[in-house]
Amino acid sequence: MTDTELPRIVSVDDHVIEPAHLFSTWLPAKYRERGPQPLTAGIGELAYTGGKYVITMDPDGPPTDWWIYEDLKFPYKRNIAAVGFDRDDMTLEGITRAEMRPGCWDPAERLKDMDLNHVEASLCFPTFPRFCGQTFAEAHDKEVALACVRAYNDWMVEEWCGDSGGRLIPLCIIPLWDIDLAVAEIKRNAARGVRAVTFSEIPTYLGLPSIHTGYWDPFFAVCQETGTVVNMHIGSSSQMPAASPDAPPAVQASLSFNNAMASMMDFLFSGVLVKFPTLKLAYSEGQMGWIPYALERADDVWEEHRAWAGCAI
Repeated sequence: MTDTELPRIVSVDDHVIEPAHLFSTWLPAKYRERGPQPLTAGIGELAYTGGKYVITMDPDGPPTDWWIYEDLKFPYKRNIAAVGFDRDDMTLEGITRAEMRPGCWDPAERLKDMDLNHVEASLCFPTFPRFCGQTFAEAHDKEVALACVRAYNDWMVEEWCGDSGGRLIPLCIIPLWDIDLAVAEIKRNAARGVRAVTFSEIPTYLGLPSIHTGYWDPFFAVCQETGTVVNMHIGSSSQMPAASPDAPPAVQASLSFNNAMASMMDFLFSGVLVKFPTLKLAYSEGQMGWIPYALERADDVWEEHRAWAGCAI
């Protein structure tokens, strides 16, 4: 590198489109019929209203790649496989892998794209499992769901990242519904060099215990012990803040940092970072301009209101 050349980027906010063969290859055979199934089929209505997607299938609609899993029908949308498209073409229309840039789902092609984009290393969040594995946490059959979590992680470590020479950084998911299984999954992956796990900004929005309860302490403890960074992406709470229920998506997109800010305040006043002083947190796509103000406000609350405000000591 010359004195004037900019250092290459290490990105902790990239995304991956899961290949159609993921679960047929990595899920144990006894679970494959009950696991996620890839499908190319027409899409009908696809709208985003009040913070929720409205999605229908239509045999006569534009071809779209889907995952079918239990009662879930999950389509890939152009705005989440947007590389190569003009901004005005990043719509909610369905898309097939054949229409995507291959680097969305092919690791060798992703490395070529990273070279073009001055990126040294990349950490990729899931798409079909959602940003912290909510798809499997919401599944009815938890035996199959656990196998899917492990299969996704095996694919992430061995196939997506395996031949990248360390440039693709493995980011694993956990079975959010069982703390003991979550701890075991951290240990299983840490043993093969994984140092990143994705988690929810605000677990209570997923119907899970808050970080104030102590429920997650074994998870934070094993992350600290193994040097595993806790990564939280906007949308990992399965809802986004908005001023009004009928606000256009632009309002939610503009306010998307709010859950990250709320999450940071949770951690600051929960005592988690006192119990686990070397635990590392990373917020992805949560922006950063708000951090100085939020810290200033937290300091003010500590100074002025600590006698009654439940400040952890």
